[in-house]
Amino acid sequence: MTEEKKEQTHRSGFVNIVGNPNVGKSTLMNLLVGERVSIITSKAQTTRHRIMGIVNTPELQIVYSDTPGVLRPNYKLQESMLEFSESALGDADVLLYVTDTVETADKNEFFLERVRGVKCPVLLLINKVDLTTQAELEALVERWHQELPEVEIIPLSALNNFNVQPLKKRIESLIPPSPPYFEKDALTDKPARFFVTEIIREKILLYYQKEIPYSVEVVVESFKEEDERIHIQALIVVERDSQKGIIIGHRGVAIKKVGTMARRDMERFFEKKIFLELYVKVEPDWRNRDNLLRRFGYKLD
Repeated sequence: MTEEKKEQTHRSGFVNIVGNPNVGKSTLMNLLVGERVSIITSKAQTTRHRIMGIVNTPELQIVYSDTPGVLRPNYKLQESMLEFSESALGDADVLLYVTDTVETADKNEFFLERVRGVKCPVLLLINKVDLTTQAELEALVERWHQELPEVEIIPLSALNNFNVQPLKKRIESLIPPSPPYFEKDALTDKPARFFVTEIIREKILLYYQKEIPYSVEVVVESFKEEDERIHIQALIVVERDSQKGIIIGHRGVAIKKVGTMARRDMERFFEKKIFLELYVKVEPDWRNRDNLLRRFGYKLD
């Protein structure tokens, strides 16, 4: 087959995943991409950046984008997170709007209104169908049909991998003809350092309670890769001295535990031996400071 012919038959597109916090967007993203590229914990707001995962076959490239959960912003960090979610509405070839069997159809009406104006195909995915009955699900589908009459509704359970294969096939059928946007061996648009910060942040979300995880940012200060190992120095940024004490824990027990859990995940992710050093620094009110938010990779107006 000639290069020109191959280009005509090749299809590429951006599939963007949006929805409210904790409806299962990241779990779904990882099933669709087949790599653990997005943080998954039970706490809301665990995805802070727009993360792209790329699926390649000889004839197809699908660029999936997992966005932060939609929420009305209370501080500048959340404004940036909402900006990532709203940008996903503008550049999609296919939009996946994820909801679940728990939330009501009118939650975050302000964002729903923007979804109604999207020009590309929209698939409304009702996740967590394992937590409801058939009758309740049918009533929920009907309510969503009234809210968004133009969309195609697909019930599924990301956690149990139920109805995910048919969803993949449907997405593939909607991808337009186009040459690939990224190299064909690319898995994500994010650098290795990004996944280091996400793995550490996931362990902080799992290990600490209450507001601590939401006051934390992780910065990779040094990433030195050798043939068989990677040396990493990472900084955990908090807002107050009291939070620094909690992160470190009595005699450093807490931070050692987080470091051990993160190192194990990194070794699986990078398939190399990891040497990880963690430090903690106080940056008062960092979530409202433009210079720090930009340094941490958040997009500001």
